[in-house]
Amino acid sequence: MGLDLYSRIEQYLDFEDEVYSLHKEFMTFVMMNEFDNIIDIGCGQGYFLENLKINGKKAFGIDLSAEQIKVCEQRGVDAKCMPLHDVKEKFDCATAIFDVVNYIPKNYLKDFFVDTYNVLNENGYYMFDVNSLYGFSVVADGSLTINKEEKFIAVDAVYDEDELNTNIILFDKQKDGLYKKEEDMITQYYHDIPSLKKVLNEVGFVVESVTDYNLHDFDKPDKHMLICKKVSK
Repeated sequence: MGLDLYSRIEQYLDFEDEVYSLHKEFMTFVMMNEFDNIIDIGCGQGYFLENLKINGKKAFGIDLSAEQIKVCEQRGVDAKCMPLHDVKEKFDCATAIFDVVNYIPKNYLKDFFVDTYNVLNENGYYMFDVNSLYGFSVVADGSLTINKEEKFIAVDAVYDEDELNTNIILFDKQKDGLYKKEEDMITQYYHDIPSLKKVLNEVGFVVESVTDYNLHDFDKPDKHMLICKKVSK
């Protein structure tokens, strides 16, 4: 799905301010509710796990990219490369930050939310963000090139029919001076709020709040943040 290649170019995409801003919102929610047993689903390179650790919180992360988990291990946080449905431990809070839910196709969304429901304790909370339609069709759609001394990166994102398809090309300079080309595709899916609420309610979550969020300082919100509570079926 291109996640391993993405993990190798992520540091060059200059998203530090956006990541920090999102993490601040999630951390505020964790601290205000005094959660101390958190699973970060799609933890990436472990930045949020590291913040939780610094704040004295017990946290565990999972990601489907082995390359991302290698970085987590170097960062010294507790994370594994494994699917959500294989997690057996229970948590008081689950987070899914920076587009994680947008990687889930519509026909797998309910299964994903069921797996999330199952790793939470009774009355546990689930907080996640998704891209708005504006975030996909205007903010994310487009091309980007990055030219470094040892690397050349080209990112081309096209939004069409509820999908954002992002093609990534990396030219990486080798020891012999020649460049190795790697290419892969990432697909993300637009999920509207009424559909998300419907599926979450079917699974057993109560959606307590939906907040519009302007991550990139554009004219309209590019993200929605949802806070859900697990209730007994």
